[in-house]
Amino acid sequence: MSSNTHLEKATFAGGCFWCMQPFFDNTKGVKKTTVGYTGGHVADPSYEDVSSGETGHAESIQVEFDPKEVPYERLLDLYWHNIDPTQVNGQFADEGTQYRTVIFYHSEEQKRIAEQSKKALEASGRFDKPIVTQILPATTFYPAEDYHQKYYLKSTSQYNMYHNFSGRVQYLDKTWEKN
Repeated sequence: MSSNTHLEKATFAGGCFWCMQPFFDNTKGVKKTTVGYTGGHVADPSYEDVSSGETGHAESIQVEFDPKEVPYERLLDLYWHNIDPTQVNGQFADEGTQYRTVIFYHSEEQKRIAEQSKKALEASGRFDKPIVTQILPATTFYPAEDYHQKYYLKSTSQYNMYHNFSGRVQYLDKTWEKN
């Protein structure tokens, strides 16, 4: 592969950032993922700052991807399949604005595609409640502390316990008809 490959960024807030990272990490064409904080009004926040719910940030994941290998539409599909887009200010067991769902777009093209994707999901009839996921312009992204990066690999048993008992797995299996 050429060293001057043009990579793009996609940023998603989908509740606990630990739970979002494995799905994107295991997607062909995704070159790097970083969990962190975006969408707030405080510079360089810490996990404790964001956890307070007072900085305006959402726990997020920034995905660097090669659009020749994985289109943005595929990343959006992966995102929708890993969240509850109808839950206001939270995801599963986690509640608060820091766990809200947001697609942060990096270009007008990403905005257009995200809005189209959201409309298609709304029209699908899959959900009984309105889709509340916001689509907002990307703002400064602050990487989370090192111990949060690839948490599912660093602290596998704690990650698995949290992931499996947060309500996420059961909801996603039911919603997307997985056994």
